[in-house]
Amino acid sequence: ATDSPVVEQGGSKLTVGPNIKLKGVEITDCDTLVVEGTVEATMDSRVIHIAQQGAFHGSAEIDIAEIHGEFTGSLTVRQKLVIHSTGKVSGKIRYGKLVVEEGGQLAGEVEVGVGSRTERAPVSAPAAKPAAQIAVA
Repeated sequence: ATDSPVVEQGGSKLTVGPNIKLKGVEITDCDTLVVEGTVEATMDSRVIHIAQQGAFHGSAEIDIAEIHGEFTGSLTVRQKLVIHSTGKVSGKIRYGKLVVEEGGQLAGEVEVGVGSRTERAPVSAPAAKPAAQIAVA
C-alpha cells in the first residue's frame, strides 16, 4: 500500500502493522499514526491514516484524517476528514471539512465546525428524534 499524499515524511510516525492489536493506550506527541492492524486508544495527533484493513476504536483529536478502513468512537478532526470508498466511520464525529468518496460510510452523531466547544447535549422531549443518522452509499 502506498502512503496518501497527506502523510508526510519526517516528524514522529507510529505504524501499527497488519495483525497487530494495540489496546488500552494513550497516544500523544505523534505527528502521523498509520493503522494497518487494530488500535483501541485515545489519541491527539496531527495526522491519522487508517489503511483498508485497519481499524481504530476509541477517541481521537487530530488535524487530518484519511480513512480507508474503520473508525469507531469519538472523532474530532480539526481540519479535513477524508473517508475513502472503503472507509467506514461511526460514532460522535466533528470535523472542519469533509470529503466522502462514493461507497464511503459515515454514521452517528455528525457535527460540522470544531472551533467552538459546544459539548452540551440539547434538551429533548421524550418523543424527540434521535441524533442525525447519516449513511452515504
